Amino acid sequence: MSDKPYPTPHIDATPEDFAKTVLMPGDPLRSKYIAETYIEDAKLINNVRGVQGYTGIYKGHKVSVMASGMGMPSIGIYSYELYNFFGVENIIRIGSAGAISNELKVRDIVFAMGASTNSNYARQFELPGTMAPIADYELLKTAVDSADEEGAKYMVGNVLSSDTFYDAQDDANDRWIKMGILCIEMETAALYFNAAKAGKKALGMFTISDHILTGEALNAMERQTTFDQMMKIALETAVKMDK
Repeated sequence: MSDKPYPTPHIDATPEDFAKTVLMPGDPLRSKYIAETYIEDAKLINNVRGVQGYTGIYKGHKVSVMASGMGMPSIGIYSYELYNFFGVENIIRIGSAGAISNELKVRDIVFAMGASTNSNYARQFELPGTMAPIADYELLKTAVDSADEEGAKYMVGNVLSSDTFYDAQDDANDRWIKMGILCIEMETAALYFNAAKAGKKALGMFTISDHILTGEALNAMERQTTFDQMMKIALETAVKMDK
C-alpha cells in the first residue's frame, strides 16, 4: 500500500491535478456543465462514483470544479480529502437553496456568512461549547465584490444547513424564520467546519431555486443549467484568489 494519502477511495487523482481553488456544486451534471461552458482545456481528473471533477483554465488561471454530492456526510468526505490530501486551499460551494425569507426571490443569490445547522457534524471535534461555522472573510468579500461587478441581486447572511429534506416537525421552518435564516441547503456547515479544522478557506453561495413560502420553483433542468450568474461570480472569485 502506498504511503501517500492519495488516491483515496473517493478521489483518483494527485495534488498536481487540482487548482488552488475548487468550485463544488452538489450535482455532477452541474460540474460537467461548468467545465464545458466556461473552462478551457477542461480535463476530467476524477470520476469515482460519477462526481465528475475537472481542471482547466479560466481567464489564464488554473481552476477546478468537482461535485460534492448531496448532504453533509458527502461534502464532508470530499472537502476533507481536498484540504488535507490534495493541497486545495479554497473551496467555493455553488449550490441551490430554498428561500424562507420574503426578501428573496427565485434566482437571487445568497452568500452564507454563517451556516446554522440541525446536524451533529461538529460533535466529532469534541468542542467545549457550540462553534458557529462561518465563511472565510477574504473569500466572502471577494465574492461579494464580484457579485457587484456582475450586477447580481444578492443577500449575505445566515443560512441553514439541514440534514433533513423532509422534516418531521411541521413548524421547523417557522422557528428558523424567526431567527432570521435566509434559506435552507444541505452542505455548507460541514464544509465550514472542515475548513476551520484544516486552516483553509471556504465559502457557500447559492442560487435560490425555490421559495418555500410562495411555492415558486425551478425545474430540474433549470437547476442544472441556468445558474450561470452564480457560476461566473464563483469563477471570478477563484481568479482573484489565485495570487
